[in-house]
Amino acid sequence: MPLKRVFDRLQETEHKVTPQRLAILEVLAENQGEHLSAEQIFMMVKRRMPNIGMATVYRTLELLAGVGVLHKTSFDEGRFRYEFREADRHRHHHLVCLGCGSIAEIEEDLLYQLEREVERKGFKVVDHSLVIYGKCVKCQS
Repeated sequence: MPLKRVFDRLQETEHKVTPQRLAILEVLAENQGEHLSAEQIFMMVKRRMPNIGMATVYRTLELLAGVGVLHKTSFDEGRFRYEFREADRHRHHHLVCLGCGSIAEIEEDLLYQLEREVERKGFKVVDHSLVIYGKCVKCQS
């Protein structure tokens, strides 16, 4: 997601782009597709801004998720992971390795047919997500 769109969204929702928010957004932009935890983001931002606090990172991530800039996802590991939300697009699906904890993405919309069936029953689907747990190629050997 281009940062300009993020800045526009923050402005629309009457939030400022502070230096701390900018540093967090830059880390997320530089690590797209990595599904970073708040702790990982904090450690990366701290290299740029040694005085930033963990509470600031948490508050910023919650704000960005709340205004629709980030997806906040839990993979049943006791913490949330964050990634940019793409406008007008369903979430992609994830493969989570139970061995090493790696997370891979599946871009195909595997639930399209199920979604259509649910909508035929009168339920309006807004979004969906699918997480498949297993072992990656490295952990199988």
